[in-house]
Amino acid sequence: MLALSVTAHLYPRLEAEHFGAGRLTKIRAQAVSGPSCRAVAEQLGVPELLRAAAPAGAPAAATALIETERVLASVIEAVIGACYIYAGFERTQEAVVEAFAEQIEDALERPVDFKSALQERLAQTGETVGYEVTDQAGPPHARTFTVAAIVSGAALASGSGRSKKMAEQDAAQRALEELGPAEATT
Repeated sequence: MLALSVTAHLYPRLEAEHFGAGRLTKIRAQAVSGPSCRAVAEQLGVPELLRAAAPAGAPAAATALIETERVLASVIEAVIGACYIYAGFERTQEAVVEAFAEQIEDALERPVDFKSALQERLAQTGETVGYEVTDQAGPPHARTFTVAAIVSGAALASGSGRSKKMAEQDAAQRALEELGPAEATT
């Protein structure tokens, strides 16, 4: 329901038939990503509501889960589903677009897909990139991953993040910085 609402909002705005479904897919994916859902959940006060609803004496590990991106994203999706059942598509879509307006605008203005950018850059010279998790630290509810971007069998750069995907994006961004500006083709 979340992705459908954002797609229905973006499709006419981006003239998807002109710009292509690929661009729409990337922007939509960024706008409804885990970090975006977490930001919306925090903006709406979901963590506080979950803490208030937790049973007395809940273990610290259980209450720490409330802060995780995965839990907050799941709660946001569940609330959107409940709104759909109660109010129907049109009203739910309006609420979703309003709640995610900042994330949608950010995705439109600053698309973040460093992995694709790195892959496209390396393809110009016939190279490819792979990603390898080199470290994991922290408890399961607050794990940090370190990932290396591997090019021609060697680590070009490494990055870290709260998920493997975020760490891969960070590694790709750092690899692009390491490669420097792309040479102009004439």
